[in-house]
Amino acid sequence: MAGLSLVAVPGVAQASGGKGGGKPVEGSGKGDMKGGVIYAETKIRTSGNGTKGTAKTGTLTAGDHNWTPPACWYEPAFSPKEIEAQVKAWRGLDLPFLSGIGDFVGDVLDSRYKDGKPYKDYNLDKQGKGMFWAAVKNPNRPDDPAANACNKQPFWVDEGEDSGEPLAVSPQVLAEYAYDEIEIPSTKVTLAPEGETKVNLPTWAWLDKARFKKLSVTATLPDTNLSATTTATPESLRIEPGTKDAETYPASGVCKIGKDGRIGEPYAKGNAKKTPPCGVKYLRSSGDGSYDLKATITWKVSWTSTTDPGQHPMPDGEFGGEQNVVVKEIQSVNR
Repeated sequence: MAGLSLVAVPGVAQASGGKGGGKPVEGSGKGDMKGGVIYAETKIRTSGNGTKGTAKTGTLTAGDHNWTPPACWYEPAFSPKEIEAQVKAWRGLDLPFLSGIGDFVGDVLDSRYKDGKPYKDYNLDKQGKGMFWAAVKNPNRPDDPAANACNKQPFWVDEGEDSGEPLAVSPQVLAEYAYDEIEIPSTKVTLAPEGETKVNLPTWAWLDKARFKKLSVTATLPDTNLSATTTATPESLRIEPGTKDAETYPASGVCKIGKDGRIGEPYAKGNAKKTPPCGVKYLRSSGDGSYDLKATITWKVSWTSTTDPGQHPMPDGEFGGEQNVVVKEIQSVNR
């Protein structure tokens, strides 16, 4: 059955949701089989001021390159009736180049869920008293090889009981899933002078305070007590001029967020002789082209949950972008 992908019919289930139990949760009843393992669609829902669908340009990349949000987990997915319906749907499948494949898959699944190895009659006598938990692949990371770690067939968990599965959905899994859902605004910085700057002229740089504010996403497994909120707060801006023939302000190129919550300071008339708190000075003309200035914001990230209100740190996130800067050579500058 390696590589086989089959989609089953939808349905509604009632069973325990979340590690440690909780109120019944509706299942989608939808699943597909890959490599012989039945996977389910996640029921996790997200909301907040940073969720997908807002005016956005991208998502965070963890500064710790050894860390990524989970590629897979297990969550309550199918009721007994849904497992029965899936087996029937797969048994009815027949492909021209794989004659009899539907009966083969059906026999394998019947052996597990109907014939007592290990379940009897799809656990229909337990309808409403629990749920089959199934592997779920993170929809944001469908091709991540780490998803292969969730390779168990759906297994039964009585309502209110701990699943006993280390990779089961949990507040931390929800928080890490939410990390992937935070939408970050464009990091294009405002420059003064704008349009083009001059050689040896300190160029001021800053970010729109209204756009760069604290963002949060809450991930919830519906009808359960499982919910977690991940919050990202802008911390600093790193400027890379796009050429070695430049100096940054400060010299490190990293502009910290100020007490007023702003990164950088807008240029104001009369500040021509001042050193910008955040900016760049180009030492050579860009000629007929331009320099690719890269601006990267570092976001401080943490999470809380309904079961643990404490703040839990997560790896800092980064998001950046490039913009063209034209630099012209002149003899003198008046501002």
